[in-house]
Amino acid sequence: MTTKRPPTLLEKMGLNSPMALALHLPARYEDETQLSTIEEALDLGKFDSIQTQGRVIRNQVLYRPRRQMLVTIEDGTACLQLRFLNFYPSQQKQMAVGSHLRVRGEVREGYLGPEIVHPTVRVLTPDAPLPTSLTPVYPASAGVSQAMIRKAVTLALQAPSLKESLAEFLPTQLMAQILPTNNWPQLQDAITYLHQPPADADTQTLLERTHPAWRRVQFEELLAQQISLKRAHAIRRQRQAPTFKQKETFAIEEELLKVLPFDLTGAQVRVWTEISNDLSQVFPMNRLLQGDVGSGKTVIAALAAARVMDYGYQTAVMAPTEILAEQHYLKMKEWFEPLGIHVSWLSGSLKAKEKRLVQEMIESGKAQLIIGTHALIQDKVSFAKLGLAVIDEQHRFGVRQRLEIQQRVGSELFYCHQMMMSATPIPRTLAMTYYADLDVSVIDELPPGRKPITTKVVKATRREEVIGGLQDWLAKGLQAYWVCPLIEESEALQLQTAVESFEQLTLALPNFKVGLVHGRLKSEEKAAVMAAFKANEIQLLVATTVIEVGVDVSNAALMVIEHAERFGYAQIHQLRGRVGRGPADSVCILMYAEPLSFTAKERLQTLRETSDGFVIAERDLSLRGPGELLGAKQSGDVMLRFVDLQRDAWLIELAQKAAERLLAEHSDLVERHLERWLGSRTEFLKA
Repeated sequence: MTTKRPPTLLEKMGLNSPMALALHLPARYEDETQLSTIEEALDLGKFDSIQTQGRVIRNQVLYRPRRQMLVTIEDGTACLQLRFLNFYPSQQKQMAVGSHLRVRGEVREGYLGPEIVHPTVRVLTPDAPLPTSLTPVYPASAGVSQAMIRKAVTLALQAPSLKESLAEFLPTQLMAQILPTNNWPQLQDAITYLHQPPADADTQTLLERTHPAWRRVQFEELLAQQISLKRAHAIRRQRQAPTFKQKETFAIEEELLKVLPFDLTGAQVRVWTEISNDLSQVFPMNRLLQGDVGSGKTVIAALAAARVMDYGYQTAVMAPTEILAEQHYLKMKEWFEPLGIHVSWLSGSLKAKEKRLVQEMIESGKAQLIIGTHALIQDKVSFAKLGLAVIDEQHRFGVRQRLEIQQRVGSELFYCHQMMMSATPIPRTLAMTYYADLDVSVIDELPPGRKPITTKVVKATRREEVIGGLQDWLAKGLQAYWVCPLIEESEALQLQTAVESFEQLTLALPNFKVGLVHGRLKSEEKAAVMAAFKANEIQLLVATTVIEVGVDVSNAALMVIEHAERFGYAQIHQLRGRVGRGPADSVCILMYAEPLSFTAKERLQTLRETSDGFVIAERDLSLRGPGELLGAKQSGDVMLRFVDLQRDAWLIELAQKAAERLLAEHSDLVERHLERWLGSRTEFLKA
């Protein structure tokens, strides 16, 4: 019986083949092709990174103020001290008096004169040749040295199998027609160049990843993503789905439109027409519905649910938090129960008996509209006849979870229609890449009567003044939110906490009822506080970001966000959307503590100047990258390793054109390209 060997450190990093090593590209480079005398190195000044060499004339271990090794080298022009705060006995032996060292690092002024702390050291002969290429510095994990990765990459680049893996097979004529330039190297040459750039390479373009070698790699990676998404879109259209075509009468849909206390906006009518058309197709809908906070996405979801239920099918609405899911439940119940529709609620916090009862109703088909959290995709939930799945705030769910609901609701005969909703607008570059397989609808008009929100930025030192203004506000009969970033005191951050703010505001506002809600309250406690706030039994609600989405109280027209500098763009935009839902003029106060970082200052300034969700989303993307907007943290795979969506946006359209041509004219090459770049990861692009 053979025992399986444990993975090596490199294999744990995913570097388990010549191809994986070839695509583990450097993060930066060090120039070890130049050598200065020690005298020249000292003349360069402090904090310049230099490379020099010399003979060890002193090696001593000192114990003041802590154990450290001091090594002095000289080359006939001057002396230089090397200081090691962490070292092994083997290093002490390696750098014994008389040995010759080549060292690299930053020269600083030390206790005993110029020194380098923890230099890169190589024991060489005085006449050892210099490298002819720049030295790559790779991303690494704990325990993996640069030397280990460099050696493995060098061997991988010489592997016969790599030549085959990186072979050119993209049609030359197609590339010439699509690419704007012909100075991009072949793929194998590009990758070799990036690992071993010559001494005279343009280091600026290498570091900025705009060098032609980088462009070739980035284009290939984008091409793989575009092919995969376009193919996923085509495969989806080959699947069977229940068809909900237009017919003369839609009892539930028409009755719903009658009970709604408002007319649809022009944007809602347009979007509903698009979704209605999707539902009439024989293949499953896979549409992303975007709309700014308060634009009326829930009504569109309700209309889609009504259409499906008119055909005798079920609808499931899934939201990432209980508060948001419960808001949907209460709203949908208010609209549908008068029409005789059974609306069910399913969440992880239900007691076992209640949960079992709801699961039985779902399985029997008695539950026509089911609303809940991720509990909807647990194994024990079995739908009788599910026709539509609505996923709200879809970026909060990981790709695997979205796949799971699709696989759970599918059958051998058909798949259900799927609609994702997001109040976080998707920047154009994201829509062209990660969401390219989805159809996208945008509600770009707020309902009539929704007033713009005035945003003010104030220092935390004016807290008492803000509380005074809050008192005047509540005296008018209006309600307000006070949002805090933490629940308990943190020594690291020293932020005002929700509990402390609640106690202070309760004392400061004795004539008004103050409530507190945060993520650690039990569901029933949370629900009771929210119900009391909605009924105006609580005038001021102190809360953490659990109220970020889904809370709709039209009389609440003021929001104070404490330590606003600690929140991101999307969070503040979502929170701000909780006000401005009624006839009163609405205000959002962003209260910040000093000192402010440049990034935080820019963020607060942007939020004060604009309430346009698309502008805010673009700024958010430039600051944080695509990961959080995509829910990629849960999927564990961001997909694009070498492409920056803002820097390389112009490449996306080139890759789209090339993908269309390859799929139409060279389908035999598609699999080879996907296997080279994505391997098993193609599954996630189908989510």
